[in-house]
Formats: sequence, C-alpha cells, structure tokens
Amino acid sequence: MTENPVTQDQVQPRPIVARLPKYAAGKPPVQIDGLTSYKLSSNENPFGPLPQVHQAVIDQYALNRYPDPLSTKLRGALSEFLDVPAADIVTGAGSLGALVQILNTYAGQNEDGVQDEVIFAWRSFEAYPILVQTAGALPVQIPLLEDGRHDLDAMIEAINENTSVILLCTPNNPTGPILTQDEVDDFIARVPRNVLIVLDEAYIEFVRDERSVDGLKTYRANSNVILLRTFSKAHGLANLRVGYSVAHPEITDNLRVMATPFAVSSVAEDAAVASLAHMDEVLARVDSLVAERERVVAALVEQGWKIPTTQANFVWLPLGEKTAQFVERAEECALSVRGFTNEGVRVSIGEVEANDRFIQLCSESLDLAQG
Repeated sequence: MTENPVTQDQVQPRPIVARLPKYAAGKPPVQIDGLTSYKLSSNENPFGPLPQVHQAVIDQYALNRYPDPLSTKLRGALSEFLDVPAADIVTGAGSLGALVQILNTYAGQNEDGVQDEVIFAWRSFEAYPILVQTAGALPVQIPLLEDGRHDLDAMIEAINENTSVILLCTPNNPTGPILTQDEVDDFIARVPRNVLIVLDEAYIEFVRDERSVDGLKTYRANSNVILLRTFSKAHGLANLRVGYSVAHPEITDNLRVMATPFAVSSVAEDAAVASLAHMDEVLARVDSLVAERERVVAALVEQGWKIPTTQANFVWLPLGEKTAQFVERAEECALSVRGFTNEGVRVSIGEVEANDRFIQLCSESLDLAQG
C-alpha cells in the first residue's frame, strides 16, 4: 500500500515534537548461552521490594475504585517519616511525574509570548530537556565540570529575567557526584527569590558523604526550594511509579492545581506506605548496595580508571568516543549498560556476580580508558 503524502489537511503535532530529544530507556541484556544476563542500564534496585510490600500489593483489592487523588495515606506516612507537614507534600507518578507537575506550573510560555528559561547541568537526568520543552520553556544546559560535578558559578551567570526554574541533581545522574551543603547554601544566596530551585534527590538514600546537602534542612530554610524524591530506587518500586515533591504551601497549593488526577494508584500507595513502615529493612538493603558500590569503585581505581566520585547506585566511565565499543563489549558479556553517545557509560550497581563481571570487563578494557 502506498503511503499518502502529508498534506495541510491532516492533523499535525506541535512543532516542538519534531525537535524533542528522544528518551532512551535502559535496554535489556543480551541472552548468551552459559551466562546469566544482568541489566545494569536503568539504576534499578536488584533486590526488588520487601516481602511486606508484596503482601500489601496482594491485599489491595479495590481495583474497581479510583484511588485517592491526594494520596492522603501516603502523605501522612511521609509527613511522619520526614517530619514535615502533610500539606508540604505532593505525590506524583515517580519523581519524573512530580517534576512534570513542577514544570507545568512554573515554566512555560507566558501571555506575552516570552518563554521561561530552565537552567540545569548537562549531562544530567536525560528527561530534563524533554520535560522542559514539553512544558513550553527553553532549556539552558550548563556543561559539567571535568570531574562530573555541577558548575554552579556558570549556572549563576546564566540567570536572567526569564529564568523561572533551576534544576540541581544530587547525586547527579549519570555521573554520580553530590552537591555539598556549603556550595548549595552559597548558590541559593545568589539566586533571585522568584526563581524556583529544585533539588532532585532520587538517589538520596545511597549518599554517605557527610558534606552532602541536607535537602529537608534546605527546603525548611528557603521558600523557593522544592525537593524531588522517589520510591523507585532505594525502595525497589520502579514499576509502580511513586514519587513526591516537598515544598512550602505557597508552592504545593499551585502544584495540586496542575497535578494529574489519580496519578498514584491505590496499589502503589499501599506499597509505598508498607515500605516506609519497614524502612530499617529497606536501608539494610541499601547499605549492601553501597558496600558493593565501594567495592566496585575501589577495584576500578586500582585498575587505573579515573572516574567521578559517586554517591549514587551507579558509576560513570568517561569514555568519550570509545563509549560504543565498551557497550558492545558489555553485551558480549551478557551485561546491559547505559551508553551516552561519545560521552560515557553509566553502569548500575547490581547483583554481586554482575558486579564481578563488570569489574573483569573493565580490567580487560583498560585500552579504552581515557586519561
């Protein structure tokens, strides 16, 4: 059948659709005879949710009823756990869904036709430029420093009268370094109070550096700071899509106006509440992943790799133009890793056997290491 040419009479998408970068999810591993395949490309928790969480999912029977649009039960549990007012919490479909709510509320094209600008480090979370442009705002990407950290001075210099939101990812995905409390305090002091500062803390449970910014302390002290957190990583609930933001009521009241109704299902809400109720067990699993992270990092450094200091559940190999070669070698080992074209490779911390195989792969790939 011959395709009909596109004509002006046909329905057309917004022009921005053709310009948006494509989000590339982590690929599943290649199946190789004799080898167990491991997916290390999506920063997933290899342990999955706790048994108590599985039971909470099984016990959720009201699938014919709409969920509570305000996630009251979960917000109450988070309020107690975080020691913040429930009114300061807005839930969303993962931290990505919560970020969509923020951008749709505070960034876009104004009535005078001028577009807001959203500043963020790059490379950082791959969805940032997509979500910013979908909201109708202009993305302002500030290159990372050579050590994979945010260039906060350059971000300050990029602020102008059109800047509405600044995104700070700590630890930064995909490179891994944190932002410290001192540098964030200094940064906030230089940002106009009418600019919203988002602290994206998707990997906060994996942080062990005492210098790291305390997001809760920072939001309490600043009316223009909002936190982003998720149950996808430490809690192992990536498939249920539960995230939330924490901010002062003058912000959250507006977010609820723009929030997608019923974004968090009753199944997901009950699972998250059950996971919070057993946070000691969740953190014990996180501790084991952190120990594995430190083992992997130590092995790579001993081999001679120069990698950014990571406080997340992944490591970053700055491979530049050799990125594709490493990804291919990983596939030959039944490992899937996340390659960013001509930049580097992000590898999640997974099962012990998967980490061992990754360490061996790095040992055999020193010819690709830069610097």
